[in-house]
Amino acid sequence: MKVFINQESHTVPSGATLLDALRINKLEEQRGIAVAVNQRIISRTGWDDCKLQESDTVTIIQATQGG
Repeated sequence: MKVFINQESHTVPSGATLLDALRINKLEEQRGIAVAVNQRIISRTGWDDCKLQESDTVTIIQATQGG
């Protein structure tokens, strides 16, 4: 099925979780990120429970340091 990760189309298996999608894109171990599905923040502990649906929008935000 097709989902959008940071506005780019990606194909993930049907029934994939958010964690599956992050693994496919090698982001599951990334520190300092916030992840939202359809504009709803999903905590790291919920990634494996969040089932993705066709055309879901996943937004990944990387924290930056600065001042």
